[in-house]
Amino acid sequence: MNISDVREENDSNRDLHVYDEKKLTVLTDDGDCDGHNNGDGAASKEDAKTANSSFLHSVINMTWPIINSIGLGKGWMGIFFRSHRVWGIMCIHLRLLGKCIKKDEKIKSYPDIGNHAFGSTGKIVATTFIYMEVFMAPVSFTIALNDNLATVFDGKHLHISWTHLSTTKFLTIVAVIVAMPTLWLKDLSKISFLSVVAFGGVKANRSIPVFRLQYIPAISGLYVFSFSAHVVAPNLYRAMKDPSKFTKVSVVSFTIVTIFYGTIALVGAKLFGPDVKLQITLNMPKHLIITKIALWATVLAPLTKYAFAIVPAASLYDRKLPSSMSSKARLVIRGAIGSMLLMFVLILALAVPYFEQVLGLTGSLVSISLSIIFPCAFYAKMFWSQISYPSLVLNVILIVLSSILGVLGTISSSKSLVSIFVKKSANAS
Repeated sequence: MNISDVREENDSNRDLHVYDEKKLTVLTDDGDCDGHNNGDGAASKEDAKTANSSFLHSVINMTWPIINSIGLGKGWMGIFFRSHRVWGIMCIHLRLLGKCIKKDEKIKSYPDIGNHAFGSTGKIVATTFIYMEVFMAPVSFTIALNDNLATVFDGKHLHISWTHLSTTKFLTIVAVIVAMPTLWLKDLSKISFLSVVAFGGVKANRSIPVFRLQYIPAISGLYVFSFSAHVVAPNLYRAMKDPSKFTKVSVVSFTIVTIFYGTIALVGAKLFGPDVKLQITLNMPKHLIITKIALWATVLAPLTKYAFAIVPAASLYDRKLPSSMSSKARLVIRGAIGSMLLMFVLILALAVPYFEQVLGLTGSLVSISLSIIFPCAFYAKMFWSQISYPSLVLNVILIVLSSILGVLGTISSSKSLVSIFVKKSANAS
């Protein structure tokens, strides 16, 4: 289930930040792919101007990026235990990142932490994983768009002689093309929207499995992906009036999100049973007006999200162009690169249109590294001479266990995708 809130930024008080835009701010704020500031004096002045987020603002800033999705495949006991376990782990690792950020005032972004800990190799690895996670966001948007279009136009068929595409795929392509002009914008603050989420007219009388042990590896990736917001930690830390409250902000934010996830997950499971889908809009009764509103909201929402995910990436190439190049030429090049990236996203989403498996794979392959493995490794390396032996052992254990879980989750999600393709090819033949 996706809930996103994008609000126009005030020039003097940047209180609320966008999920995808902020993740890429980690990479693009200062014209360098690793987020380094060009000039310490200017950076200090900029920090003084932007470090105005109160405790409440910081909680909101951290909460919105986290709210994305949650898995129900393990049963209600799995929801309870896993959510609380992930809550604890994520809070701990955000605290570790806070200590890493505090150690050096020059650290402005997640890749900066990697650079401080492991040099250019750490910076490159961190940046690569951030790009992988951010790139998978528009892929998941497109898959969700395709799924919801299938529900909106259920039973309706378009007969187009020059294409053999299904109605849903054709409409998905049209929708993505309609969204393409937003990639040519440089000022993304003009794009604002609210996702509509509601449901009704369903009796809460479905049974929920107590525990499904066999789904732990695959669902773990979904949980970590859902709670992943660690790459924006440096931005949030530097924006706070009182950075000493960073740990409290983390605990409050993850508590709010855990309650939100748990409530939505249990209500959705009780309403729709073990067959509840990852996108709850696909379970809602099709005849209700509120369902149609929610479906169209989930169809239209990705049309504005593409720009926030892709434009900053395309802007990296824009900054590498000669300064003598005209603004119009830059606009054309940036827009063309963004359009090509969006076409690649579309092809990938239509080739692998399986929302849960894609999110699970992203969580297991990327999010576990960014949220658990890397923070432990960065902290251990940066504080090697200061941390106690038990703390060092604990960090190593977390790295090993998380790596094993990530590998198992990646294998599980990959096997699930392969199984789907095998069944699909068998049915086609």
